[in-house]
Amino acid sequence: MKTTATTRVLTATNIEVCRQMLGVFGSAFEDVDTYCGAQPDDAYLANLLSNEHFVAIAAFDGDRVIGGLAGYILPKFEQARSEFYIYDLAVIESHRRVGVATALIDKLKVLAASRGVYVIFVQADDGDEPAVALYTKLGVREDVMHFDIAPARPA
Repeated sequence: MKTTATTRVLTATNIEVCRQMLGVFGSAFEDVDTYCGAQPDDAYLANLLSNEHFVAIAAFDGDRVIGGLAGYILPKFEQARSEFYIYDLAVIESHRRVGVATALIDKLKVLAASRGVYVIFVQADDGDEPAVALYTKLGVREDVMHFDIAPARPA
């Protein structure tokens, strides 16, 4: 079955849609507290959504948010070009495996090309076979290690 979902790049006027998308992420990642427990105020979200280096794309079934993609345009210093990092991508369970995630990435690909992005990259967790299958279908796999480094704490 192919999706009938529509996708839209969010702007500063789409704060409520952004909040709904955060709910989708919280539910899909089983981490509602992180995504919904301390959401920033409207001014913060409006500023973020108007930032040229942040992109949020929502997928809709009618007026209902059923998926979302959030990420960052990373200007490079070694050449005059940018990369795009997909930070979060999720679809509600009832709409998975019908092309919603692919539709979100297809929307991103068009936006990325219009902004001079030369590559889009994303991480997938070991064992997340649906994500690995999706990204394998759309791109080239690179096996890398990921490290979290805590920032210095004020003395």
